[in-house]
This record gives sequence, C-alpha cells and structure tokens, in this order.
Amino acid sequence: MSGLYERLRGASEAIARLTGRDRHDIVMVLGSGLGGYPDKFSGAVAVPYTEIPGFPIPGAVGHAGTAYSVECGDNRVLMLSGRVHAYEGYPADVITFAVRTAVLAGCRTVVLTNASGGCGEDIQPGDLVVITDHINLAGMSPLRGDNDERLGPRFPDMTDVYTPALRDQAHAAASEVGVNLREGVYLWWHGPMFETPAEIRMAIALGASLVGMSTVPEATAARHMGADVLAISLCTNRAAGLAGRKITAEEVIESADEASDRFQALFDALLPRL
Repeated sequence: MSGLYERLRGASEAIARLTGRDRHDIVMVLGSGLGGYPDKFSGAVAVPYTEIPGFPIPGAVGHAGTAYSVECGDNRVLMLSGRVHAYEGYPADVITFAVRTAVLAGCRTVVLTNASGGCGEDIQPGDLVVITDHINLAGMSPLRGDNDERLGPRFPDMTDVYTPALRDQAHAAASEVGVNLREGVYLWWHGPMFETPAEIRMAIALGASLVGMSTVPEATAARHMGADVLAISLCTNRAAGLAGRKITAEEVIESADEASDRFQALFDALLPRL
C-alpha cells in the first residue's frame, strides 16, 4: 500500500485533465456485454488507460482498456471499459486501482457489472441478477498490508457491501423497462479455469447463486473508501456439472452479446436515477 494514496491522487488528477471535467459522480465498470455502451452517449470523452498513470492494461477478450466520461441526466459518469483480473497475475491493489481512483476523484456511487455462471436453482443463462452479497474464495483482499486512513479504516464493516437503496433503484428501473431482474449471492473464484462440478457443489452449499472471477475486490475497496456499491451480473451459462455439458469461453461471450440490449436498456433507465 506504500504510496498508494499519492498514486491514486495523480491518476485522478490526470482523469480530470484529460476529460476536461473536474468532477464525476458515478463510476461504472463495464463487464462482458457492455463494452460498446459508451457509444450511445453523444459528447463522450474517451481516454485510453495508457494515458492514465498507474492504470493497469486489461488483457482479457472484450475488455478494451478505455475510460469514457459521459453525461447521463444530471450525473457525470466515468465508464471504465475493461478491468484486470487476478487470473492475469495482478495483485489485489492493482485490480482495484481504477475504481479507487474514481472514488478519490469524487465518485460516491460505484456500479459494477460482470458475467457469471449460474448455480442457483432460479438463475438461468440470460438472467440479469442484482448481487446482494458475496463470498470471497479467491484468497485475496485489496485491504491486505498497511492501511492508509486517508482511504478508509483498518477494519471496515462489510454488512452491506452492496447498498440496499441502490438495489431498490435497480429493481425500479428494471420494472420501468420491462427487464426481469433477479437477486443472488456472488462467489469470487480466482480462475482462469472454470470451476469443477465438486467446487460448484461447494458453492451451492455455501449459499452462492453465481460464480465469477471479478467484482469482489472492487466492491471491497469501494466500501473501504465509503462509496455506495451496486453490482449487476449477467448469467451467461449454468455452472459446471449443472448443464450436462462442458463450458467454453465462446459460450460466455456469445451469451453476453445476446443480452447486451437488455443490459443497456436497464442502465439507460437506472443511471439517471442514481
């Protein structure tokens, strides 16, 4: 954590300079199926991650590595198209650097999206799911090491990682546009391999509805800094051992593309409410 605050401050100042906007209200991390979402907004200002000091460069398919500054209603939204993952070899403090930068730059609301495998009985491929809680089985925490009180307390409470009021807003927006929105608990798996059937049986026994390889470190870091967090997952497939067939990365990408319009419609209605 040494020098983290200063590096975050430098990155946040660079975003303000490069976008020409001295404040942003919301940061939104765009997962699978939402990579093209910023194109809908006229006047969007695009900034490659390579121009923001300290921002890690994504290597996963569908993660572009570009920050977009857009206006949505009365909100200025910083959309992060692309994230890095633990399975790419990054430590937790690097995985969370972009979200922490945005919070330090004024974003008090953090919206996280992802693609996941469904293991809850009522979660099917194509479903959009509001995350109500999470289970960290990756063995990593972005809070490990020295704590800088300028970012947050040593022992932050995680009772409501995902802000109940924001979840209510998501359900209201979904009803407005006719999108069925479910709820579930997300289990963070390190990856990059998909889980085994035995591991999925364990996840179900622990109370998980979804399994995935992102989001939890970002949510943890954002709550550490006092931001409100909303996370919405797209279930792209039934998890290992539940669908009677093998899982492929191509299936995940195809399912995300098919659900893109519904995902975008939900956020068209939601972002102006936040």
